[in-house]
Amino acid sequence: MKIHEYQAKEIFARYAIPVTREILCYTTAEALAAAEKLGFPAVVKAQVLTGGRGKAGGVKLVRNPEEAREVAWNILGMDIKGYTVEKVLLAEGVKFHAELYVGLTIDRNSKSVILMASKEGGVEIEEVAKDNPDAILKFPIDPELGMTPFLARKIAFHLFDDFVLVKQAADLFQKLYRIFLDTDATLVEINPLVITDDNKLLALDGKMTFDDNALYRQPEIEKLFEPDEDELKEAEAKEKGLSYIRLDGSIGFMVNGAGLAMATMDMIKLYGGEPANFLDIGGSSNPQKVIDAMNLLLSDKNVKVVMINIFGGITRCDDVAKGLLEALRQLDVQVPIVVRLSGTNAKEGLEILKGTNLTVVESMSEAAQKAIALTAPLTLPKQVRDRL
Repeated sequence: MKIHEYQAKEIFARYAIPVTREILCYTTAEALAAAEKLGFPAVVKAQVLTGGRGKAGGVKLVRNPEEAREVAWNILGMDIKGYTVEKVLLAEGVKFHAELYVGLTIDRNSKSVILMASKEGGVEIEEVAKDNPDAILKFPIDPELGMTPFLARKIAFHLFDDFVLVKQAADLFQKLYRIFLDTDATLVEINPLVITDDNKLLALDGKMTFDDNALYRQPEIEKLFEPDEDELKEAEAKEKGLSYIRLDGSIGFMVNGAGLAMATMDMIKLYGGEPANFLDIGGSSNPQKVIDAMNLLLSDKNVKVVMINIFGGITRCDDVAKGLLEALRQLDVQVPIVVRLSGTNAKEGLEILKGTNLTVVESMSEAAQKAIALTAPLTLPKQVRDRL
């Protein structure tokens, strides 16, 4: 679960992490009034649950009321990576001479929370991570000890020579770690963390995400949830006993079992395709699940072909076939469907599908190749086309 910048900084402020003075606004008039209250220069910042706002033109410095009115008018309603800007944050302008990056997340390698820090913060941090990964320092935090004062100072000395800044940074790191634990966060990030002209550290921006599985014990955090269309679909799927995550490809697939889902995604990628989702119907033999799953797949306009890959165990292939036929009767299916059934009652399931216009194959690799061929045959390498 993600939250907006202004919400993250409200949490920072509760833990006494220094942040800018700011006012949330929903209209141009509110933005103008907020800018005049905060004083000029001020910064107008789009509030959407995605990164890249600055590069998209969603963060602008304004120096007078006319600029504040014009910039707020332009940003409100702007589309940033598919998100419509419905509110902006007016923040006081701050003079600073350095930008840093600080973030906490969970590191699977060290099996601990890890603090990442860099002297090269700002909008180009993604490029820094890609082009110069050594510029981002990483410090695993022992879960038994936590962020000790010693470790906090050690990290701070890697970033600063000035002991005044070291003391501020050490205190800030300890507070960030406490926030991370207290809120069941999966990411706490300040980018940029700036050094102001009066030698103070200030969180100019903030980002937080949270563990969905821990929201039951974070009611105040859960109230901040603003689900997008994909998240609503995922929640709806969960209620129906399906595990669904939307991806960016064009091959929608349905399987029974998370391991089979991962293997299917790998197989699609192996032959040059792109999966449109992760969809696991689980071990149930309820045909209604297949209908619900097909409805979910077909609701994604990017899906050009559906690949059904069932390895029957607890799930019976004949029940999947019955659900598929019912889905075809109920739904307006305009895309080709490739089906592979194997395992429990596979023979009976294949018999049920006889006489349909479905493409039935015997193996997972054949299913992946056929699905890709039905999606975009001209884009495939010749050696792949020759095998189809």
